[in-house]
Amino acid sequence: MKKLKRILLAGGVLLLVFLLTIVCINASVVGTASPRILESDQLSELDADYILVLGCGLRSDGSPSDMLHDRVSVGAETFLIGVSDKLLLSGDRAGTSYDEVTAMKRLALELGVSSDEIDSDYEGFSTYESVQRAKEVFGAEKIIIVTQKYHLYRALYIADSLGLDAYGVPADLRSYRGQIYRDLRELAARVKDFFLVIGNNK
Repeated sequence: MKKLKRILLAGGVLLLVFLLTIVCINASVVGTASPRILESDQLSELDADYILVLGCGLRSDGSPSDMLHDRVSVGAETFLIGVSDKLLLSGDRAGTSYDEVTAMKRLALELGVSSDEIDSDYEGFSTYESVQRAKEVFGAEKIIIVTQKYHLYRALYIADSLGLDAYGVPADLRSYRGQIYRDLRELAARVKDFFLVIGNNK
């Protein structure tokens, strides 16, 4: 009986440490990124190398999901303000039947951005890779990242860890179905990328 109590106590302590670790890491990520999240009326003084729009899901017909539509819309709107000469669309192209970037570019063109003002990154398979490639492949030093706010904290945290001068614009133009699930998943994703950043900075 005493052995069982010790096992339960040790398990409880480990669970508490695990939960505190998640809370502390998430607080660190959010706290680091929050001051760099701006609204569109705060962007006039910025002169960025790129406005980086991060990809996400497509509909079954290959058109942008609501979240992706809003990211591209806000990205195009931010671009047309004149705070950068280039829009960088980064996402996943798993094959001819799934191509986030082509769908993003098609929408950006419809919204008034010309083709020669758009760069496409078809290998943005994750948030980390999209931000890293903006620096290492496209040569960016100063970027404006566009995605939904819950995701923006992590993207900006990664950008800061890579030495980028990065700012974020939230693309929350509506309520999105399944957001509670995405918020919970993001808690884990922040922890994952927190340790990824540490590992890559060694």
